[in-house]
Amino acid sequence: MGKSDLNFEISKLGECRFPSPMAGVRFVRDEEQGPLHFNLREIKKFLDEGKEPPAMELAGPREKIYFDPAGLKCGIVTCGGLCPGLNDVIRAIVLSLFHHYGVKTVYGFPFGYEGLVSKYGLPPVELNPPAVSSIHQLGGTILGSSRGSQSIPEMVDTLERLGIGVLFTIGGDGTLRGALAISEEVRRRGAEISVVGIPKTIDNDISYVQMSFGFETAVSEARRVTNAAHSEAEGARNGIGLVKLMGRDSGFIAAYAALADTQVNFCLVPEVPFGLETLLNALRERLERRGHAVLVVAEGAGQSLMPGTGERDASGNIRFGDIGLFLRDEIRAFFGRLGTAVNLRYIDPSYTIRSRPANARDAAYCVLLGHNAVHAAMAGRTEMAVSFWKNEFTHVPISLAVSQRKKIDPDGFLWNSVVASTGQPTDLR
Repeated sequence: MGKSDLNFEISKLGECRFPSPMAGVRFVRDEEQGPLHFNLREIKKFLDEGKEPPAMELAGPREKIYFDPAGLKCGIVTCGGLCPGLNDVIRAIVLSLFHHYGVKTVYGFPFGYEGLVSKYGLPPVELNPPAVSSIHQLGGTILGSSRGSQSIPEMVDTLERLGIGVLFTIGGDGTLRGALAISEEVRRRGAEISVVGIPKTIDNDISYVQMSFGFETAVSEARRVTNAAHSEAEGARNGIGLVKLMGRDSGFIAAYAALADTQVNFCLVPEVPFGLETLLNALRERLERRGHAVLVVAEGAGQSLMPGTGERDASGNIRFGDIGLFLRDEIRAFFGRLGTAVNLRYIDPSYTIRSRPANARDAAYCVLLGHNAVHAAMAGRTEMAVSFWKNEFTHVPISLAVSQRKKIDPDGFLWNSVVASTGQPTDLR
């Protein structure tokens, strides 16, 4: 899809006829939009072609809403891997529904989309302010999570049976694709159910989302690990600290961790191929010069160097080989052949990071995402996700959010900054 074909129009269930019960706030007008581009050169291209530059609908409370809060029932699911801030988002949604709009019935569906399918026998959990009062202090999700597809018609059957008017889906690419399929089935049936997504991916790889919640916490925690790896490496003769971080298709966590801790000497990400021999020789030269080194590798990096597993996970993703263990063994074998003794410390903190509570900034971000998801749903928006783009909270159609993975540009400012910070060779192929 070309940039000129982008359509950010948000689907609506119908006309908003009820006055919002919120008071003392600035209501957002439907015509308020935020530009997709701040680059004047990009904007000029559209104007020169006689086209309106693409823009995103701004998030926020509307003066008129679609649903009558008095009879509305809402549901929440959390899907996919754990991520800092999940409980913060759940809490924000529940408190906003209760206190901003007076919605009294909110269900949490256990273990993701499985909670919407009767064969699993998972009754919904009733959520209210007392039930969520302190969950933001906990890591993980109080609702549990799962991966894998479920029967779309069965899930919509459950929503209709329970009289759910709004379903909030908190998850990544697979979850959002599921939410899109649910909303399409809802539309096919002519039902009045809003489906609103809150993008959750610790890898920060959802399109048209500037930063996903939990990402900043993940980078902060990763920095602790790289710092420890450096201490271990510096404290040993020919010390090497090797840290594997999250990032299947996009290496944002590894890149920002390298920038946050300038003691990292090599950063390896999926977007930038590297050759094993080239990397090993660069590492040898580093040890000869400085006597220690720290490497950070994203889990999806270097997959072409290993035989494929031939397996897929429950979400249908290709199961990657373990690049961390592969590099650990190859580094040891390489220096063994040279007759050089090295002290290598390998650290994989992935699940420790995923299960952490959100830091202060992420926690505040989660509250705003949850509030804006509620505002969008109450105004009858559907088939959309709440986004943060160009420092504005916005609405993005789910179809665009899942259209492609957001990735590091190897020729862009971020990656050039990483290479400058680490001092690694510009080409490791």
